Amino acid sequence: MTTTTTPPAAAGTPERARFTAVLRAEWTKFRTVRGWVIAPVTAAVLCVLFTYLVANGTHTDHCTGTGDCTPGHAFVPTGPDGQAVADSYYTVGRQLTGDGTITTRITTLTGVTSTAPTSVAPSQARQTRPGLTPWAKAGILLRPSTRQGSAYAAVMATGGHGDRFQYNYGHDHAGRPGRAPRWLRLTRTGNTLAGYDSADGTTWTRIGTAHLAGLPATVHIGLFVTSPVSFRSSADGSRTLATATFDHTVISGHATPGAWRGQNIGAGEQDFYPTLRTGGYHRAGNSLVVSGSGDIAPAVVQGLLGANTAASSQPFGLTVALIVLIVVAAMFITAEYRRGLIRITFAAIPGRGRVLAAKAVVIGAVAFVIAAVAAAASIPLGEHVLHGNGAYVFPAGALTVVRIIAGTAALSAITAIAVLAVGAITRKSAAAVAGGIVVFVLPSLIGSLGSGGAVTWLYRLSPAAGLSVLQALPRSALVDYPYTFASGYYPLAPWAGLGVLAAWAALALAIAAVVLRRRDA
Repeated sequence: MTTTTTPPAAAGTPERARFTAVLRAEWTKFRTVRGWVIAPVTAAVLCVLFTYLVANGTHTDHCTGTGDCTPGHAFVPTGPDGQAVADSYYTVGRQLTGDGTITTRITTLTGVTSTAPTSVAPSQARQTRPGLTPWAKAGILLRPSTRQGSAYAAVMATGGHGDRFQYNYGHDHAGRPGRAPRWLRLTRTGNTLAGYDSADGTTWTRIGTAHLAGLPATVHIGLFVTSPVSFRSSADGSRTLATATFDHTVISGHATPGAWRGQNIGAGEQDFYPTLRTGGYHRAGNSLVVSGSGDIAPAVVQGLLGANTAASSQPFGLTVALIVLIVVAAMFITAEYRRGLIRITFAAIPGRGRVLAAKAVVIGAVAFVIAAVAAAASIPLGEHVLHGNGAYVFPAGALTVVRIIAGTAALSAITAIAVLAVGAITRKSAAAVAGGIVVFVLPSLIGSLGSGGAVTWLYRLSPAAGLSVLQALPRSALVDYPYTFASGYYPLAPWAGLGVLAAWAALALAIAAVVLRRRDA
């Protein structure tokens, strides 16, 4: 009996070689049609042009805090990590030179909430009701200076999140659950700060530590109270005020002698964060009673700042560019049907699925590169023009900008591939272009005109979900805020939204592959 064995295929198999040849052939088709080459370049130019026009038409009364602010303009601090921050509170403290420790007990922590929304002037928001917001904070604060946006470390009791150790606005460690009474302690050893809490002032538990590089020898240390805007009973938010009673406060180390000094930080008319009223303090026997309003946290109260971000001027220009790319993607396959050349293509390449795949790779790569270049040019241009017009732009880190550029490119590539599939299904240029615009562009245009629940679901389930990659506004678990589309937040995370768009494109490609196999060319 003779056994015949088939040797394994070499790495460069005929199938792979044939697909490479198909890919090369489709790229040759694309680049030899002058209109198909010019149109994507035009799309990039239009994206940059319309981004400039939108940014140039935006004028607001906010400033970034990098220079002098015109009276009445809101001052938004920038934190040590480059992010926009809220930094409003009342503090009672002293100067501490070198290492040291401050210990205190918080016996009570109460609060009130304004019955008027934040849109009402503070002078008209005096009527209040009892209520302590969960992120009201009272405790011990250490920072190199009281300049807004400077580095800090703090150990605190909160209204609803237990004891916390926080530093530099976005870093948080959880301590004991529950509310006051609480013992708190903050220690400094060089540039290292540590926060502790205790139920009895005898047994201490370390909550967390922080290393604040470059701390000067003399720092501000003391007690603080703040209370943020509450959205529990009002979609527009209500101003709040917290009051804490401190006793058994002891500072060890080289602290300035004499009386405690009270100071209100970030609660003036020039500050962006809404406060109920100016804080203060007074003595009650051996205790200090301190009141404060505001927040020390990432700045996410977008409605009070305007919707300007690294990509806020880009959506309209991107939409125009997508329409141009949709036309090119549709023509890339329907032109062959119109001229009867598709029969020659399928005769030369029996595997119709490979033809569709090769066309998808070519049009997707072209759209990706063009959109990446357009986004890389339009984002800094838009920011520059907005800043020049006095508009406030939320700071965005380098990784966020890279994600927006890559996401914009991926969104454009996936949309182009999906429209190519629609063209393969319909075989008509007009039908493919119209279908592509209706399915992949119209939902985003509708969404830009409204902010209701239906619009939210539109950005969850339709291809418009892909625009989530443009999200640049920060979210924070340290801030209770309605992260809704109406507030400038897409309902899905950037890559999740892109996944929804990709699912639509995959569905269109699957249908196109089946149709191509089952019907005559």
